[in-house]
Amino acid sequence: MNKSHQEIVETQVDVAELAIGMHVTRLDRPWEETDFLIQGFVIKDQADIDALRAQCAFVFIEGRVQKARAPQEAGSRNGQRSGLLGLFKRKSAPEPTPKTPPVPRKRVTYINKVDAGTEMATARIRFKDAQDTAKSIMSGLRVGRTLDINNARKVVKGCVESVLRNENALMLLTKIKHQDAYTAEHCINVSILCAAFGKHLGLLHGEIESLALCGLLHDVGKTKIPDEILNKPGALTPKEFELMRHHTTHGRTILMGTSHSLNTAVDVAFSHHERMDGSGYPRGLSDHQIPYFAKIVGLVDTYDAITSDRVYDKGRASMQALDIIHKHRGTQFDAELADQFIQLIGIYPPGSIVEMVNGEVGIVIESRPDHKLKPCVLLVREADKSRMNPYRTVDLKASAEDGAGEVYRIAREVPDGTYEIVLQEFVDQDLIVTKPKPHLGSKTT
Repeated sequence: MNKSHQEIVETQVDVAELAIGMHVTRLDRPWEETDFLIQGFVIKDQADIDALRAQCAFVFIEGRVQKARAPQEAGSRNGQRSGLLGLFKRKSAPEPTPKTPPVPRKRVTYINKVDAGTEMATARIRFKDAQDTAKSIMSGLRVGRTLDINNARKVVKGCVESVLRNENALMLLTKIKHQDAYTAEHCINVSILCAAFGKHLGLLHGEIESLALCGLLHDVGKTKIPDEILNKPGALTPKEFELMRHHTTHGRTILMGTSHSLNTAVDVAFSHHERMDGSGYPRGLSDHQIPYFAKIVGLVDTYDAITSDRVYDKGRASMQALDIIHKHRGTQFDAELADQFIQLIGIYPPGSIVEMVNGEVGIVIESRPDHKLKPCVLLVREADKSRMNPYRTVDLKASAEDGAGEVYRIAREVPDGTYEIVLQEFVDQDLIVTKPKPHLGSKTT
């Protein structure tokens, strides 16, 4: 075999010469000093080129400079102005051309109409309505009541409207986890995250509502699973796991008997555990056989499950969940959808508790699509971890400076409850605002 086919050749290229289709393997600086999410990616559009030109003087690409491919042929897009901070290994070769059609081109570009703090009051109401509805649906189906589809549509519509005004508010609320209400809470979170993902993908308004409804109803089949299996703290036996898998079939049956207008939700309830490589259930579908919305809900369902406390597993950090999704992109999850979802969530999603380099601590209240490492943060603890009074908001995108004149930078994310910062308490006391006023709340807040 020719030696040139055995080795990976890197070529240094000035950012002015970049073109769509090039596979960037290295930068002229450490990846963690930039806003890029994944170490190594194929340039898919002009936005990627603009981001590289803004942050680098030159980069290294794999192989010789070749004629650029059309965006849909460029392989997987791994992030524009984002950042997993070294969790992901650099790819040693370009991504293979997917066998299935790529994610449809963005048809709508949404712009947030209000800031997250302004939307929070409405988002809390919508979230509470969704909580009540989800609990009512699950408990009602358990005792044989008919699914109230009209109410389900109503609460989904309200949540979608909130997401379209500013998705950060409801996304922040999905970070609050309660193990004792996992199933209903999980359905709400999946619905909201699906709405935010649909907005990110540029789906039409009606499509986003349909997708969010599918998210809300995707696990209704679990109402037919015995509680001793559903809430078992240890590992399921093979027989118990087989019974658990039947929730997809039960969900299909329930929704088919509810309304002829729920065909898409039927498909999702039946197919959201199918996987690209055919390893899923109940039918072992693969790739192009899996409905598009089922691929989306299956991805979001996995993310929320990993980050939630369940009776048999402790919830893991968002970064760990994204790492798992990335490692299984192209096998379990649609590669393009996985990349887009990673871009949506980012490093520090709304609701994350973050410690700054200078020791101060805050809550991420709004993430920036084009600056994932520079969110808007509500600072609530001083460097010595004493309560900050008043709380204050810093916009890292604007290069805000601390009292010593140093630009604020996030050092790390810490678990909810660290330094007595409990997200639920800040939400309950209406403190998640973008322009906080002095507040003399309790010592634990």
